[in-house]
Amino acid sequence: MAERDPLDPRGLIRDSYQIDGIVVEQCRSIFLDWAIGMPMGTEMRDHVRDLLTRYEAAHPDHPMTQVLRDGLGEAPSEGRRGGRRARMMTRNLTPRGNG
Repeated sequence: MAERDPLDPRGLIRDSYQIDGIVVEQCRSIFLDWAIGMPMGTEMRDHVRDLLTRYEAAHPDHPMTQVLRDGLGEAPSEGRRGGRRARMMTRNLTPRGNG
């Protein structure tokens, strides 16, 4: 039997890199499952950083790599977020029918 990987005991992160066509939403779900399954007291940021060290160079554009980056809070901002309500608020407008 193979030795358990302390960074990824159930192999969830490893397996995500082997799934063809996986999308970021699936990777987020896998990441959450991975995080919930880690032992109490685990230094999660250190583990995520180590997982990035392991996988990022070989898979820089993989959705799981992006999720791991997001998990560290180091993901670059990619413009405005939010829908119509956020746009209206930045223009100091009140959406019709809401007030």
